[in-house]
Amino acid sequence: MNYSETIQYLYDALPVFHRIGKAAYKGGLDNSLALDNYFGNPHTKYRTVHIAGTNGKGSVSHILASVLQAAGYKTGLYTSPHLFDFRERIKIDGCEIPEQAVVDFVAASRTFVETLRPSFFELASSMAFRFFANEMVDIAVIETGLGGRLDSTNIIVPALGVITNTGFDHTEFLGNTLKSIAGEKAGIIKPSIPTVIGEKHVETTAVFIDRAKENRSPLFFAEENFAVRSVEKTEGQQVFNIEALNEIGASLYNSRHFSVSLDMQGDYQQKNIVTALLALAVMRNEGFNIDTEAIDVGMKQAAAKTGLKGRWQILGNKPAVICDTGHNAHGISQTMRQLAEMPCNNLYFVFGVMGDKDLSSIIPLLPAAAHYFYTQASVPRAMNAEYLAAKCTEAGLKGTIVPRISDAVHQAIAAASPDDVVFIGGSTYVVGEVLQSFNDADSKKCCNFAVEKND
Repeated sequence: MNYSETIQYLYDALPVFHRIGKAAYKGGLDNSLALDNYFGNPHTKYRTVHIAGTNGKGSVSHILASVLQAAGYKTGLYTSPHLFDFRERIKIDGCEIPEQAVVDFVAASRTFVETLRPSFFELASSMAFRFFANEMVDIAVIETGLGGRLDSTNIIVPALGVITNTGFDHTEFLGNTLKSIAGEKAGIIKPSIPTVIGEKHVETTAVFIDRAKENRSPLFFAEENFAVRSVEKTEGQQVFNIEALNEIGASLYNSRHFSVSLDMQGDYQQKNIVTALLALAVMRNEGFNIDTEAIDVGMKQAAAKTGLKGRWQILGNKPAVICDTGHNAHGISQTMRQLAEMPCNNLYFVFGVMGDKDLSSIIPLLPAAAHYFYTQASVPRAMNAEYLAAKCTEAGLKGTIVPRISDAVHQAIAAASPDDVVFIGGSTYVVGEVLQSFNDADSKKCCNFAVEKND
């Protein structure tokens, strides 16, 4: 099989969560351990950082990977889901796993896989672990897929664990209270391994403290160590003016006050930046050689060096065209706050979600004055655009049903004047299909959509 045939085989042969949802979920680590044993326990060949969280774990993973790369470490990065190509999930120093490596892995494991019948994510995790071992990385940043305790990645014993935050998502698997969801995410806390918590919450803090005590694991809360005092925005960068609140934080730059520049937009990066800074401070205390120059360079080029896309990404101007992969109430609420602060005459919203999302928690967050183009991603798990429109109409929102995403974007841009804003979001897969139509390196111009308009 060639690469495209191999990927199609994986989609056809294995249950894939991003396509069919709940039916693809396999709780427990038995398959992951069996795959790991089959390939000789590759995850033990290098150090790891393990990152969980409802939102922000992708951004923090890419920031840490970029800084580690800048510090001279050969750095693996495993994230999910992908936007266009499966290979985005598995990278070393910003370079995607070669197509042939994917083909070879599947060929080598096919007989065993067809007997074991793992999920798509279980096999992808095993592929990443083995690829990183074969390429002899120094360290790998590993993002959980869902939850933590029973996530396929939770067979690793990392040098550091990070839990960015806890919000409502995938409640059918993780529970319908913040306490129960936090309990699942706390499952990545390992004996004697330090763990960083990005955001404190009255319902979850005790869960993490109790789990850390049980495991005698040092626990650090980002907001107790760093605070963002102000933010300056320039083209393509956010400059965060930071105050270190104690000696751990101050040790990072040998100063209580310093600034870092990040090439990621989105106001929510204020929370991610302090989480990443604390993770780096703890890693330095654990013996990693990460100097301030590596932090400065790694953060300033984090998205560029790792290929991160879809986080408050500006695709065009006049009208402003923005996309963001926030896909649950916790994430969408943050993007909607920032969107509300943008000056514009009219707001056009290309909106699609997955079928398992809780619309009752999402719809109240949406701006009532916007005109919506209800659409759906081309995966079986996507919510039907007509159903989505009906639910939004019941809540008083106004819009148009345009099932095909490319058509929805075309219509939104055509309707907008230069001083308007077009926002694309609601689902990672909606954003992924839009970004797939952008073919230059920095996605400033659109190969299919007429983004720039004049009076």
